[in-house]
Amino acid sequence: MFVIKKDISLKPFNTFGIEAKAEYFARANTIEKILYSINFASYNKLPILIIGGGSNILLTRNIEGVVVNPTIQGIQLQRDKPESYIFRVGAGVVWDKFVEFAVQNNLGGVENLSHIPGCVGAAPIQNIGAYGVEAKDTIVKVEGIDIASRKTVEFTNADCKFGYRDSVFKNELKGKVIITYVWIELSKKPQFVLDYGNLVDEVKKYGDTNLQNIRKAVIAIRSSKLPDPVEIGNAGSFFKNPVVSASKYESLAAEYPDIRGFNISDDEYKVPAGWLIEKAGWKGKRLGNCGVHDKQALVLVNFGDASGIEILELAQKIQQSVKEKFGIHLEPEVNVL
Repeated sequence: MFVIKKDISLKPFNTFGIEAKAEYFARANTIEKILYSINFASYNKLPILIIGGGSNILLTRNIEGVVVNPTIQGIQLQRDKPESYIFRVGAGVVWDKFVEFAVQNNLGGVENLSHIPGCVGAAPIQNIGAYGVEAKDTIVKVEGIDIASRKTVEFTNADCKFGYRDSVFKNELKGKVIITYVWIELSKKPQFVLDYGNLVDEVKKYGDTNLQNIRKAVIAIRSSKLPDPVEIGNAGSFFKNPVVSASKYESLAAEYPDIRGFNISDDEYKVPAGWLIEKAGWKGKRLGNCGVHDKQALVLVNFGDASGIEILELAQKIQQSVKEKFGIHLEPEVNVL
């Protein structure tokens, strides 16, 4: 019998390791259990919060209502096309396990997204990305349940309104849809994307350029820069890389010749948020129970007993500092609750 639990600690369900309680908690591995959870919340007039792998959230309070944790599993082949396969992947599948599955089967498209924490259901919400590749490049469609109507809904790639670490699920559909499955297309003849950072040099260390060695290289780079949430609480990159005008970037480059921006259009550049934070003097800095990682300034860490409020206050101080020094606003990538 499916049981919705009461007064549950969310510490194991967020990678920051923040202690917060859920009034009710439903771990649902089928659509029927998700629907039961929605009906329970509706009957008791309670709000719903959806938490997947908890790798992109900062909890600053206890959660009233029902926390739904969708854990639907399965990787099912749906279509065999001449140059690709399309898979229907359960929202609860660990993202990196899916990447491992793809690489083991010599299917390309997600190898650059190796070692990203979280579950498949979060990939379209956040439009996760790394090393020149984003989830939107492979997502065909998304299945979910509309919380208000309890009906199954589908979203094409265009419907998802993907942007930089953004989607319709973070905006007009935020908190309105529970994602159940993601359809992902993988290539039988992969085109490697290596022109980002030092990825091409890292791949060469492992020999031939292939999916397996790209995955090894990405894991090695990420492991050298990003702390393991099992060892120290964090949610990966806390801020988005800001986009500035070409004129703004040119003025920054004149003052800081070591800046490494990325030209994304005729009049726009993406500036590394980690570089801005480091230049503002925050890299490796500790404030009480939390701080900025000493190897990657983009990562805020919980040294063990930090509250969500402490980490939020640290983030706000960093934002203020970067704004004062560079005139640039840093926008959180992490969803602050």
